[in-house]
Amino acid sequence: MSRKKLDRRGFLKSATSMAAGAVVFPYIVPSSALGGAGGVAASNRIVMGSIGVGGMGTGDMRGFLGKKEVQYVAVCDVDKGKRDGAKGIVDKKNGNSDCATYLDFRELIGRGDLDAVALATPDHWHSIPAIAAARAGLDVHAQKPFARTIREGRAMCNAVKRYGIIWQTGSQQRSEGNFHRACELVRNGRIGKIQRVEVGLPTGGGSGNNPVQDVPPGLDWDWWLGPAPWVPYRGVSHWNWRWIMDYSGGQLTDWAGHHIDIAHWGMDTERTGPVEIEGKGVYPKDGIYDAPTEYKFTCKYANGMVMTVANNKQIPQGTKWYGDKGWVYVKRGKLESNPASVLNEVIGPDEVHLYKSRNHRQNFLDCIKSRKETIAPAEIGHRSISVGLLGEIAMLTEQKLKWDPDKEVFHDSDAANRLLGRSMRAPWHL
Repeated sequence: MSRKKLDRRGFLKSATSMAAGAVVFPYIVPSSALGGAGGVAASNRIVMGSIGVGGMGTGDMRGFLGKKEVQYVAVCDVDKGKRDGAKGIVDKKNGNSDCATYLDFRELIGRGDLDAVALATPDHWHSIPAIAAARAGLDVHAQKPFARTIREGRAMCNAVKRYGIIWQTGSQQRSEGNFHRACELVRNGRIGKIQRVEVGLPTGGGSGNNPVQDVPPGLDWDWWLGPAPWVPYRGVSHWNWRWIMDYSGGQLTDWAGHHIDIAHWGMDTERTGPVEIEGKGVYPKDGIYDAPTEYKFTCKYANGMVMTVANNKQIPQGTKWYGDKGWVYVKRGKLESNPASVLNEVIGPDEVHLYKSRNHRQNFLDCIKSRKETIAPAEIGHRSISVGLLGEIAMLTEQKLKWDPDKEVFHDSDAANRLLGRSMRAPWHL
């Protein structure tokens, strides 16, 4: 019997009041954790729900639905069409019409029969439901980027640790063989001492000034905005929100949780961060979109390593480590080295063997049962996106910044420190 399930049996924690109407839900002992709901044994069934069932959310839901140990019972989305579509997928898989649908994520979290949730909302909506799920004792699989701001990310890490939940960030490259192999070669010194690292991310973003328009039927625009400032609807709810900084940080923050994450894994810096950051970005000159379309910044780490992050017009997409004996380059579908013989190296039994997963969602489910840390836990997900967010702040302030990765504050800039968090529209708060 896992420690978590013993804890859940032992007591019910006091109810917690959330914002936006002060809906109250208790810290629940899921019935599946007490031996099974509807005859499903706790030892082999994980009862799940989804919060956010757009493109990635439906993809994750379908992936979990295909796992024999998962029982899906609920979906939540602010768009009725999306949640009804997700319900249809779940009901077809389950052979019934029992999947519940919710507009309000707090109602899903407070059901009482869940073990875990899959979270795939726009970036500005990651922290609040993630922390609420952790407080309720639910394990979480959440899409990257980990959080929209560094302060939100730290609050999420604190909640994961405090409530002892299992967390998996959707940085699935960690569960792909070529990325794992690249990082093991680098960590074991096959290209010598690492001197610098280059990370290339996609180029582009939004442009133009979408007209104000009617909110589509079934979409609750006020709920979609949530903690972000209120603005009229301009057709950005299902994709182009990525190019508006109130909701995301463009291609930089959309991809930092992938290739910067891999860079950190190879550098052995995945639970810390740089100490200096500087860079410049190119921003749209007019219109509603304000995330950088091109960007380049440099990070220096305490051990002397330097990482440069840029859009792929400046650095080829992927991660490339340069050592004093050669280089290793990896991206999706490719692994190269110089000398080429590096790729044939055998990692010995007494060398560094990195955490191995070959199925990201299955790794999450396995860790729910074992209570062991996943391959992409909260702290690592936070540190990966933090580099992108630090670069964002350096570009916005146009300053060379000194960063304390332990205290997570800038030493020398009040302006930069003010950008570590963002105010939230009432009544939402962390």
